[in-house]
Amino acid sequence: MSATTDEIGRVEASTAHNYHPLPVVLTEGRGARVTDVEGRTYLDLLAGYSALNFGHGDKELLSVAHEQLDRLTLTSRAFHHDRLATFSTELAELAGMDTVLPMNTGAEAVETAIKVARKWGYTVKGVPAGRARIVVAGGNFHGRTTTIVSFSGDPDATADFGPFTPGFDTVPFGDAGALRAALTEDTVAVLIEPVQGEAGVVLPPDGYLADVREACTAGNVLLIADEIQSGLGRTGRTFACEHYGVVPDVYLLGKALGGGLVPLSAVVSRADVLGVLRPGQHGSTFGGNPLACAVGTAVVRKLATGEPQRRAAELGTIFAELLTGLPNVREVRTLGLWAGIDVVGRSGRDVCEGLLRRGVLAKDAHGSTIRLAPPLVIDEADLRLAVAHLADELGS
Repeated sequence: MSATTDEIGRVEASTAHNYHPLPVVLTEGRGARVTDVEGRTYLDLLAGYSALNFGHGDKELLSVAHEQLDRLTLTSRAFHHDRLATFSTELAELAGMDTVLPMNTGAEAVETAIKVARKWGYTVKGVPAGRARIVVAGGNFHGRTTTIVSFSGDPDATADFGPFTPGFDTVPFGDAGALRAALTEDTVAVLIEPVQGEAGVVLPPDGYLADVREACTAGNVLLIADEIQSGLGRTGRTFACEHYGVVPDVYLLGKALGGGLVPLSAVVSRADVLGVLRPGQHGSTFGGNPLACAVGTAVVRKLATGEPQRRAAELGTIFAELLTGLPNVREVRTLGLWAGIDVVGRSGRDVCEGLLRRGVLAKDAHGSTIRLAPPLVIDEADLRLAVAHLADELGS
């Protein structure tokens, strides 16, 4: 029995089967490369669903984390600590906003935004009690809590998990007319991914997000941009919204914000929006802890230089060119270092298993689609090598 088979067998025996990972057991990572228990190396083209935008084992982030581990890791928000103000101030500045509410996971950020939007609707907009509604887009992925899956169209996310939370109206992604028609006096927010990641890196039609912004402004409705996957450099800009000339009322951030080291998410908005919350109405024991804030500040400072965004944009141009003309592909969608590839004649899972054998890690989505999201620090030579392996696999 191999070390891989043995370790997977142990996992299957003791861990809930809520994931179906590729058959590889990783032990170490540096940059865009990882090593498994057999000593084989791979190019990581998933980057933890963008959580590892800065790669595995970034020395600067590790140094900050090690230093903070020796000082203070957790206080709860029952007490102040000396890392929160710096993190919040610098993140708000990066986003062009006023206020930050730190949490841990992306789903927590989404849940927080739902609560804030409803409370804003009741206390600021004047929606009658219990009638607040939020418009969402079909094909969305915002997390897996009970409330969030209540407005998911994915049967895997909803089957046997009801009853579901009311208050959400779903319209087709990309259809600005349908979205406008869905807005009522009771609508408090539109919650949308500027680019739908889990759906297969689905890009918005030209002018769509600008139309959504205009409709929200006209209807006195908050525009909440879920940039948990698309934000913080992935698309070649700090936020994907920037590609479309749109500034939302609320940014939802996560994944890359923790540098691949710690869970860290945030709701970033204006003071008049997040200011509706009062002590005791929302929180988290680990939200905004000193360790996460120290790492998060280091991440924000990397992004403040603009270098990760420039690198993602430059490599993204090369990436798009390399992906042009792949065999047995119906469509390729790219933005920065992010791609969704619809393959023909095979399942996405089958392609990813073939890539694994060639030393490349990727993830399938929705049957015949694969997603690629290499770390922003990947070498151009490694990017070319990975796409060459993909071309060989698709042509085999």
